[in-house]
Amino acid sequence: MNALSRLLLYVTPILYLSASICYFKGSRNKRIVQTAFALSVIAFVFNLSVLVIRAIEAGRLPLANGSEFLLGFVCTTVLMYLIYQMKTKTGNVGGMVTLMASLLLLSVAILTPDQLEYVSPLLPALKSPWLAIHVLSAVTAYSGFTLAAGLALFQLTRTNSFGEEDNVYKVVATAFALLSLSIVSGAVWAEQVWGNYWSWDPKETWSLATWIVYALYLHLRWRRGWKGKNANILVVVGFVLILFTFFGVNYLLPGLHSYALKSAVQIWIA
Repeated sequence: MNALSRLLLYVTPILYLSASICYFKGSRNKRIVQTAFALSVIAFVFNLSVLVIRAIEAGRLPLANGSEFLLGFVCTTVLMYLIYQMKTKTGNVGGMVTLMASLLLLSVAILTPDQLEYVSPLLPALKSPWLAIHVLSAVTAYSGFTLAAGLALFQLTRTNSFGEEDNVYKVVATAFALLSLSIVSGAVWAEQVWGNYWSWDPKETWSLATWIVYALYLHLRWRRGWKGKNANILVVVGFVLILFTFFGVNYLLPGLHSYALKSAVQIWIA
């Protein structure tokens, strides 16, 4: 990591945190919300710059390890939120999204300092066109579920505030399609590398559990018009599973997707 990337990485979570404070403090003050939006845009540009610089240094897409995935995940989530705010003219979940962005970038520095500092070449198993499809779809799906969870939490904390139900449904439906693509492309890739489509690796198992939760939400919403408190709770439960699927499985449980073990046999796949 060069000096510019390091500086940007240190400044970006501070900007996200500052934006979060402005969103929370000025939820009813248009000028403060505009300031929060501006801070979020600057932080997003810095976040994206770190990824671009890393891609140039590595000569590849920055998708090959946990720190790069988190950097991309945060960047994509904030971009989705900025688009949402521009379309809806409201900053109702900006505080939650930017606070999460700040905490996740700090977690990158704490959990994967070596991955940040050194740009490593791709392992042989990762040199596949499926890498971009599998990981980009996972990043975008996780980001969509994060935005949906933020909207659901906002409704749960506001009495009679269910105006975002349709937005939650649309975001979850899109993210669900992308998660499905990630799982299927990962299975095809696994068959090419290891000779089987599914091995019940911890990451595969928990990804499937997450898929089932969101499939249940979409089924109940589509077939029965399910809305309200319980629907929002289920969306949040799905997001908790996503957090465990990434942090719990990747860093605590041994498996093909784990960062907990350092063996050269271990590889990372989103």
